[in-house]
Amino acid sequence: MIADMQKVLEKAKKLKLLILDVDGVLTDGRLFFDNDGNEYKSFHARDGHGIKLLRQTGVEVAVISGRKSNSVALRMKALGIEHVYQGHENKIAAFNELIELIGISPEQAAHVGDDLLDLPIMVRVGLAIAVNDANFAVKQRADWCTTLPGGQGAVREVCDFIMQAQGRFDEVLNAYLK
Repeated sequence: MIADMQKVLEKAKKLKLLILDVDGVLTDGRLFFDNDGNEYKSFHARDGHGIKLLRQTGVEVAVISGRKSNSVALRMKALGIEHVYQGHENKIAAFNELIELIGISPEQAAHVGDDLLDLPIMVRVGLAIAVNDANFAVKQRADWCTTLPGGQGAVREVCDFIMQAQGRFDEVLNAYLK
């Protein structure tokens, strides 16, 4: 187990891009609709802050989602995430476009997923991450699993882990201790 964690840390050190799924990763996966068909999602504030901190260290963050939602567009805009791909059930085209656009290799990217739609990207990136409550097949193919479930701080856990692996967490922390 320790040897495996060392491999995960080595992969995390190389990352220049974190790709996130939305439903089940940035949210708890539940979908809320009112009587008029408007959709509502709940995002965790700590996840958002973790994304902002990670981006400050130079790691890009992107979203690739199978569903399309205005609330996702609004939240990602508020977080400053420029690379937002929604409505992509076949996520590979978006992934390939993103890798080329940023100018990195797939090994320099991580993906956080929770369900089978995420597997095509997870098997191509340098670091595949599953949230704690992910589908068993996704967890089996992940390099690392969070301790927290999707929508409940799992993304913050990932961001903190990457910053720690890259030796940047203390720098971020010290900014709050001054």
